[in-house]
Amino acid sequence: MNTPKELKYSKDHEWVRVEGNTATIGITDFAQSQLGDVVFVDLPEAGRVIEKGKEFAVVESVKAVSDIYAPVSGVVKDVNGKLADAPETINQDAYGEGWIVVVEMQPEEDLSDLLDDAAYGEFCEKEGH
Repeated sequence: MNTPKELKYSKDHEWVRVEGNTATIGITDFAQSQLGDVVFVDLPEAGRVIEKGKEFAVVESVKAVSDIYAPVSGVVKDVNGKLADAPETINQDAYGEGWIVVVEMQPEEDLSDLLDDAAYGEFCEKEGH
C-alpha cells in the first residue's frame, strides 16, 4: 500500500500534508483504488469553513458516490480546479496532483487523532482492506 511517510491519515481515508498552519487534503491511494475510476468531484468553494469530521466534498466514481470528511478544521484557501475537468487525476496521482483542497487551520488545531503511515497501514489491514 502506498502511504508516504510525510503525510498524516484519517480513519476516513483522507491524507493531510501539514506545513505550518496550512493543510493540503486529499484521499488516500487506498481510497481511490477502492472507488475505482473517479468521474466527478464536487469541490467546496474557497472561503468555506470546514469542520473536522464533517463532509466537505464528494467524489463520484463508476462504483460509488463517497463523501469526503475533513480531517482538520479551517478555512478553504484553495481548491484543485483541475479536478473539474480531469477527476481521474485522483486515480493517477492521489498524493500529488490529485489533492482536493488547501485549508488554513486554526493555530490550536489538534492533529493527535491523525495516523502516521504505519498506523494507517495497520488500520487498513485490521479493517479487512
